[in-house]
Amino acid sequence: MRSPKDFFQPLAIGAPEPLREIPFRPSRMIHFFDPSNPKMVGKVPDIAPKVDVLLGNLEDAVQADNKDAARAGLVEVGRTVDMGPTQLWTRVNALDSPWILDDLTTLVGEIGEQLDVIMVPKVEGAEDIHYVDRFLAQLEAKAGLSRPILVHAILETARGMANVEEICLASPRMQGLSLGPADLAADRRMKTTRVGGGHPGYLVRQDPQNGEVEGARATYQQDLWHYTVARMVDACGTAGILPYYGPFGDIKDTIACEDQFRNAYLLGCVGAWSLHPVQIDIAKKVFSPEPAEVAWAKRVVEEMGDGSGAVMIDGKMQDDATYKQCLVVLDLARSLAERDTDLAEAYAL
Repeated sequence: MRSPKDFFQPLAIGAPEPLREIPFRPSRMIHFFDPSNPKMVGKVPDIAPKVDVLLGNLEDAVQADNKDAARAGLVEVGRTVDMGPTQLWTRVNALDSPWILDDLTTLVGEIGEQLDVIMVPKVEGAEDIHYVDRFLAQLEAKAGLSRPILVHAILETARGMANVEEICLASPRMQGLSLGPADLAADRRMKTTRVGGGHPGYLVRQDPQNGEVEGARATYQQDLWHYTVARMVDACGTAGILPYYGPFGDIKDTIACEDQFRNAYLLGCVGAWSLHPVQIDIAKKVFSPEPAEVAWAKRVVEEMGDGSGAVMIDGKMQDDATYKQCLVVLDLARSLAERDTDLAEAYAL
């Protein structure tokens, strides 16, 4: 059993000291691109300023014979593109794949200082994070990195969901979790072929009116992912890391995409994946608080002072709990305002 006193000790001689708190940086959208595609790599300098996180995808959507090209393309981006305040992430291949060792060895050795987060797919338990944690420490020590690279896990299996709390608490490197709805649906044997979002068959129906079973009865579509996202958010909150909604596969249905992103935002997620440029602005809109919400939060905090006691504002009771809710909104608004001048003006911050 590992002593809690050693939890924040480097796992390799010469590796950087682990972080004791995960910094919150705006990450409303994690925008995916294929580094094996030279046209996409060429667009990176134009896309990077528009997103909070740019992720070079080495796993799904990259064919087996393009894996080396994708890895090399990401190294080129890390070496040549000025990312500014935009974070550079990657999604490596799965831990049971033949490419993972080359992914980690090459990326840490070549662009370790430029890489903020490594996203690990199909994480099933703490043992997966322990493996990546130790290996990264060894590679960081060899490369002489000054800071640790953080780890983000994707929940894509039933076992991973069953172990979600252990995964979140497995390492000081843990930055956050993303929902992987397609793989998770398959692993759970869910009967949907959609990538995220709802399903018209998952519904509740109004009771019969006046005993007329065949009469008109309203139906209400429910959210297939409510339980999963809520549990993921709680696990992340326990560990002090960040939860994200994953992909929404129907690129054309921007309305449903916005609805799904907003559900995740209201439940506590800080961002979502964007698979197409049209989803960038949706995520930016949804995961940024409304100016009116920020103004109300500012008013509550100003009138409550140190947050103790209770006051009535416009007929609404405010106390310690609502004060804390308002601080969550204000903290997010301030961090976004530092990055986005339009939001700074809208928020009057």
